Amino acid sequence: MTTSTSRRSVVELRSLSFTYPDGQVALRDINLCASQGERVAIVGPNGAGKSTLMLHLNGILRGEGSVRVGGLELTERNLGRVRALVGMVFQNPDDQLFSPTVFDDVAYGPIYAGLSESAVWWRVDAALRQIRMEGYAGRVSHHLSLGEKKRIAIATVLAMSPGLLALDEPSAGLDPRGRRTLIQLLQQLEQTMLISTHDLRLVQELCPRTVILDEGRIVADGPTADLLSDEGLLLAHGLEKA
Repeated sequence: MTTSTSRRSVVELRSLSFTYPDGQVALRDINLCASQGERVAIVGPNGAGKSTLMLHLNGILRGEGSVRVGGLELTERNLGRVRALVGMVFQNPDDQLFSPTVFDDVAYGPIYAGLSESAVWWRVDAALRQIRMEGYAGRVSHHLSLGEKKRIAIATVLAMSPGLLALDEPSAGLDPRGRRTLIQLLQQLEQTMLISTHDLRLVQELCPRTVILDEGRIVADGPTADLLSDEGLLLAHGLEKA
């Protein structure tokens, strides 16, 4: 397992296992750490457990084992603090955009957190600048293109200043221009990222480290260039070389 001794761990999963109520075992003894500023891809075939793993990062799902984010153990007592540290970005941006305007969507988290009006405006402005959509505050989110919606969904979590971004299939459905814009945006963000994706070209460009998950187990964890050049490894776990 790849770790860093020079940077602090932002997320640590220890012996994490999860079984759904119908008896389906989704995660089996997962041990995974990501250090500050790392961008780590989580890849694998459908049903490998990628989405289940991501939903453990902020306690939407709770399995056996240990989850720590920003040094905090994920417990009932720490649940609110951990969720404030994790920016979860779902595959479908419409799952996150539900307010009348872009401003309202991005402001929702800071308002809910009880920040002052001036702090809310500052957070929204800063988040929109980070995704290079400063002029969109008054726009209606549901009138935007898919690529624009995905960027606004990222802004909604950036407004909460998370330490960890957890992105589920961020490039799904995007045309080449939207995909390129998204990759460039993510390259410029400083947060630690765990990115669940089937897009191995995105992985090559964005993530120096890759974790391959299959049947709920980590079967490989190492430098992206090494793993994605191993055609036998990829084929054995339902992946195709980019």
